[in-house]
Amino acid sequence: MSQELRAVEWTGTGLALIDQTALPHRTETVDVHDVDGLVDAIRRLVVRGAPAIGAAGAYGVAIALLQGEREGWTEAEVRAAVARIREARPTAVNLMVCVDRVMTRFGKGLDAVLEEAAAVQREDVEANRAMAAFGADWLLKRVGEDRPLRILTHCNTGALATAGWGTALGVVRELHARGRVEVVYADETRPLLQGSRLTAWELVQEGIPHYVQVDGAAAGTILRGQVDAAVVGADRIAANGDTANKVGTVGVALACADAGIPFLVAAPTTTVDLATPDGDAIHIELRGEDEVLEWAGVRTAPAASRGHNPAFDVTPGRLVTGLVTERGVLEVSAGELPGERLK
Repeated sequence: MSQELRAVEWTGTGLALIDQTALPHRTETVDVHDVDGLVDAIRRLVVRGAPAIGAAGAYGVAIALLQGEREGWTEAEVRAAVARIREARPTAVNLMVCVDRVMTRFGKGLDAVLEEAAAVQREDVEANRAMAAFGADWLLKRVGEDRPLRILTHCNTGALATAGWGTALGVVRELHARGRVEVVYADETRPLLQGSRLTAWELVQEGIPHYVQVDGAAAGTILRGQVDAAVVGADRIAANGDTANKVGTVGVALACADAGIPFLVAAPTTTVDLATPDGDAIHIELRGEDEVLEWAGVRTAPAASRGHNPAFDVTPGRLVTGLVTERGVLEVSAGELPGERLK
């Protein structure tokens, strides 16, 4: 895969977003030029992954300014539109952090806003590259440097989920570049199959050997000794190391703890929310019931059944062997807490 892949790209007048709902069958771009379109794209998962959503939100401030100029909005109306973007998905803290950062330049005009949004995007790629190297070094030291590794990952955390390169999948890409990946087990990630549709697509582009497995197979694969480490991303990390990530992650962490293998979380420091003390304070987004009650528009559950569809779960910090950011690795389960080390 070209290292230039960008899920979020500023065109000069709006955003070009790789439509992640169409992959892997079609590679299409959604052009966004107004606030309604951006909010819809974020909610429908056209753009997804905490860092990618953050980058989209950063540029969303410029979209709101341009739309306000076209339509004669007051400053209050522009700010209200930005607030809608900021709140489009409540669990991923990067969206809020990046919007708030760009809004510090709001009073200086469009050029200043675009400059700050571009910095958000550039710094995310730089952070991803740094954490990939830190994470690969840590895993090789922890698991062993004498053979290629077997890695399990959950959901999509590659270039599609970020401003470029990837977080957890960035670590995998770094290991692969060093010739240290034997195989990757990519959980399919129900109910929207980000693992089988997106992670597998990225792994194919990179030529990385892999299996796609159903989420329910993950624990068994780990406990049968077929995995050396699990590497996942995050949407919000509390000060005590509790980590919100795609639903199903906590089961992977529990299996890793039982098997005695590393469970590594890879995320930029923008995903660490020091204002959130622990996982109980993380708001978990509930998505529509149809995502679990239907398949391709066809009802698969009885008409009387209700659907429970949390988009995320929270893995306790005691199960997080390592948290890798662009600053290095914290061994959270051993007591190195984000709230103490990343202030």
